[in-house]
Amino acid sequence: MKIALFPGSFDPITIAHVDILQRATTLFDKIVIGIGLNSAKQNFLTAEQRLQILNKVFAGYKNIEISTYEGLTVDFCRKINATYMVRGIRSASDFEYERAIAQINQTMMPEVETILLLSKPEYSAISSTIVRDILRNHGDVSPFVPKEALAFL
Repeated sequence: MKIALFPGSFDPITIAHVDILQRATTLFDKIVIGIGLNSAKQNFLTAEQRLQILNKVFAGYKNIEISTYEGLTVDFCRKINATYMVRGIRSASDFEYERAIAQINQTMMPEVETILLLSKPEYSAISSTIVRDILRNHGDVSPFVPKEALAFL
């Protein structure tokens, strides 16, 4: 069984995340969306809120599971028996960052292969950071997040 992890903070999830995940579902038997928890990070949404949103957004997907985790992402891969990690790339700087992380992960867990999917051009400017900034300033985020997330935001 091909199991992939799609890790992230998803604070909040964006339509760019959804696009990457929808495209990845055809490549793997199972994808686990891993909501990484980092106590040192100031989050906009609680872990429970992010979990609720993701469960709502992906309710109709039979091969997607959602879970939270703490610690190293490769340790979570071991726990869920994932041999692939899926990451989205919006820009050259994203590529450089993801390349470095993938190489470190490869050293720590050689059996995990990182798959980088390019963002569609229309989603390349969308990030959770920008969406959080819009939310903090009471702007309209509806063009940037899945409709299922709006009730939570």
